[in-house]
Amino acid sequence: MQRRRFLQALTALGVMGGPLRALAATTPGAGSAARTAVSVDELPPLEGELTVYLGRGEGGLYENVMDAIRKRNPSLTLNLRRGPSAALANTITAEHEAGIQRADVFWAVDSGSLGLVADTGAARPIPDDIHAFLRPSFRYPGWAPVTGRVRTLPYNTERVDPAAIPEDIMALPETDLRIGWAPAYGSFQSFVTAMRLTEGDARTREWLRGMQARASSYAGELGVVMATERGEVDLGLANHYYTLRLKAGMP
Repeated sequence: MQRRRFLQALTALGVMGGPLRALAATTPGAGSAARTAVSVDELPPLEGELTVYLGRGEGGLYENVMDAIRKRNPSLTLNLRRGPSAALANTITAEHEAGIQRADVFWAVDSGSLGLVADTGAARPIPDDIHAFLRPSFRYPGWAPVTGRVRTLPYNTERVDPAAIPEDIMALPETDLRIGWAPAYGSFQSFVTAMRLTEGDARTREWLRGMQARASSYAGELGVVMATERGEVDLGLANHYYTLRLKAGMP
């Protein structure tokens, strides 16, 4: 199978070692401007076998992509191992330490899991010809982004004056607002990791303790947005598309 073309079709993910070592840099380097993405219609039929460790998330969207690839390429055997991104990252790390490699590609729903795998040395460098499809600011040595999301503060417009929402996220625990969050959700944990890097562990710990004293917990961030709409909380922390999904269903 022409694996480079397969990875180009996905705009690249976390590429593991072993079978993918044949991938080589053949086109512009990391300093070049991003190239136009390859259309699926331009790709040749894919053949062979590929194992993808696929992180759960996005309402099954990624599995839909895998199903579309299967239907388009009947001669391709596409093996999927599904699970939470963090759990799969731990599995890959343990397999790497044991000298075992079962994954060709790791597709995670958060960058923290990809970073963990890259830091253990289990990932091969992303070839330059795949990097060339990405903007320079999105090029990382051992993994590449496929989609992006924005952290937002959805709020109930009937309960909250926007002027009452602080511009600095670190001031949120100091307000009188009722807050909803999903602390077990992977994107929230990545958000906290970013806060640790930018604000330091001590200040992040103080922020979390302040938030815990006034926040209501939900299983996922769609639940946070729905609770905000119902008035259970005044505002929440969630990825942008959950608010868009709610508004699409309840305009």
